[in-house]
Amino acid sequence: MRLKFTSYLMCLIIVGAWSCGNSNKSAKNVVYKGVYSFGPEVKSFKDCETGSEFWATDSSAQLELKYSQLNFEKPYVPVYVEVEGIKIHSGKDGMGSEYDSTLVVKKLIKITKQIPQDMCN
Repeated sequence: MRLKFTSYLMCLIIVGAWSCGNSNKSAKNVVYKGVYSFGPEVKSFKDCETGSEFWATDSSAQLELKYSQLNFEKPYVPVYVEVEGIKIHSGKDGMGSEYDSTLVVKKLIKITKQIPQDMCN
């Protein structure tokens, strides 16, 4: 009986530890449409649908690359983007700490200098 209880307890501990370590992996990517600004101290995204602003990180390695290929003379020029990603809580320290949430971009769908006025005001 004691062996069964110990085995059961060990299984619970293993399952609990595994599920805690994989909490972000279960988050599903969502398509976000909005305005992105990029420069030395700011990487921000403003959601056209909600008006919420987020710190943006580019795990796709495409968003910042395609932005720089638009050849702006100055940083921080806003562009319209459609991206696939997840929102996470921003950390307490670092450059994105002044934002409540961070948008982790997993895939760049579209980037353009033309910001649709009917969608993003």
